[in-house]
Order: sequence, then structure tokens, then C-alpha cells
Amino acid sequence: MSPDRLGVGAAYQASLLAALGDDDPADVQAATSAALAGLVRDAGDDVRTRPDPGEWSVVECLGHIADGELVVSTRYRWILAADAPALAGYDQDDWVRALAHGDDDPAALLDLFGALRRANLALWAGFGAVAGDRIGMHGERGPESYDLTFRLAAGHDRVHLAQARAALARVRASRGGAPER
Repeated sequence: MSPDRLGVGAAYQASLLAALGDDDPADVQAATSAALAGLVRDAGDDVRTRPDPGEWSVVECLGHIADGELVVSTRYRWILAADAPALAGYDQDDWVRALAHGDDDPAALLDLFGALRRANLALWAGFGAVAGDRIGMHGERGPESYDLTFRLAAGHDRVHLAQARAALARVRASRGGAPER
């Protein structure tokens, strides 16, 4: 792994941890499903509208957040079950495009995300305190502990919720509509 890739990975980790701040990652993650459902409700007919070409719509952000939860679900389990397992990275833009998240049913994405998140929070409740220091070897960022992976997931929630809210606000502002609350 090149030092350049590690530097980019460290910056990415720092950005997610900054979004989490000093908040409890379990509390942040427990609140995300309701926040996503509220955002989808607020978006209404604008849920699929991109603010600009090449930028994600609300439903594409939701699809990415669901993908992220699916990926982190496997990472948690590999970290807990194996000694320093390899953790693959992925290109979020490729997944959003190839999986056609812009066409997805938001309710189905909310259901998928909610089921995965509940399972992951239960896993954390059972293993976080005793196995938080177990590590996996991320292919782009190097060693990441279960605890760090869990905190990164909470920051990831905040970053992409903010992205989806900003996308909706820009869509509405471009039409002279009311900005999102």
C-alpha cells in the first residue's frame, strides 16, 4: 500500500470522525433511520431530482448509505470472526451508478438500511466493549479496529445525510421553492 493512499485514507477517516465529533456513535447510528425516513418524506417528488448533473439525488444518497451499511455489516463480522482479515474498499460512484440507485424505491432502501442497521447495532451492543480493538486490514487505509469502523460508520451517516439535505435544498432553490427545513 502506497504512502499516498494511506494519506488519502487518513484524511477520509479524519473527515468522518470530525463529522461524528464527541457524540456517541451508537446514538448517532440509532437516529439515522428516522432521519432518512423524514428526509424522504420531505423530498416528496424531488427525491430523484439531482441538483446538478453528476451529483447525487436524495434517493442516490440513500442508496449509497444503504450500500455503506451493507459493506460495513460484512466488515464488522470479518473483524470479529477472523484475525486481521482483508477489508475491501469500493468506489461509491460506481456502485450508485451500476446499481441504478436513482431508480430505486426509497421505501425499499429504507427497509434494507433499517434491517441492517438494527442488526449492526445489536452486534455492537454484544461485542463492542469486548472486541473493539480487533482489527481488519483495509485495502486502502490500513488497519482499522472494530471500534474505529463503528465510529466511521456514524460519521458516514452524518456526511451523507448532510449531502442529501443540501441536494434537496439546492433542487428547491433552483426552482425558487422553499429551502428544506
